[in-house]
Amino acid sequence: MQVDKFLEIRGLPLFTNISEESFAGLTRGAYVQTFPPMVELITEGEAADFLQIVLSGTVELFASWRDRQTTMATVWPYSTFILAATIKDRPYLMSARTLKKSRIMLIPSEDVRAVYDADPEFSRSIVVELASYYRSSVRNIKSIKLRTSKERLANYLIKYYWRNGQEALFELPFEKRRLASYLSMTPENLSRAFKALRVFGVKVAGQKIHLTDVDALEAFARPKEPR
Repeated sequence: MQVDKFLEIRGLPLFTNISEESFAGLTRGAYVQTFPPMVELITEGEAADFLQIVLSGTVELFASWRDRQTTMATVWPYSTFILAATIKDRPYLMSARTLKKSRIMLIPSEDVRAVYDADPEFSRSIVVELASYYRSSVRNIKSIKLRTSKERLANYLIKYYWRNGQEALFELPFEKRRLASYLSMTPENLSRAFKALRVFGVKVAGQKIHLTDVDALEAFARPKEPR
């Protein structure tokens, strides 16, 4: 069966509760493609033709204005991106590019909207997914507005430490200038923030990070969002 090719996404919260008929309708025109690093997958302002799901690798969402560019988010497996544009049938508000070699599943937007209209369980899952995106965006805005640059960097390192299986020695997933952009900092401010975090056991050697005192860093970071 065609749907057997896409069983790796069947267990995702977005698709768990929908019927087999709806899942077949979603995936009838879907396909998986592997992209090398630094390939632009979508371009800000263009029509949202596909809902995309990261199966492996890393994708950066970014936005541009005149000669300036900023990182908006990083997407990891297994996550969708540009869901709102797909549902509303509106142009992309951001661009996306691969940071590493990535496998991406592409589902035609018209099929997503058709199943959204026909399957109440899928509609509810879409609402939950979009609510999660909204809350994540609010957390990010609060962090940018309420935390210092040192606190933002400390939070990023602690959260990556958790995501990385609590390995205290790891390599940043992308170059520091992109990290600075994501944290709304200049590269110079990021460098100063790294130096300031030495007292909390943060050691840096190029892209490699070693957290020698996770408890101290976590106590400083206070990773729950500000109230």
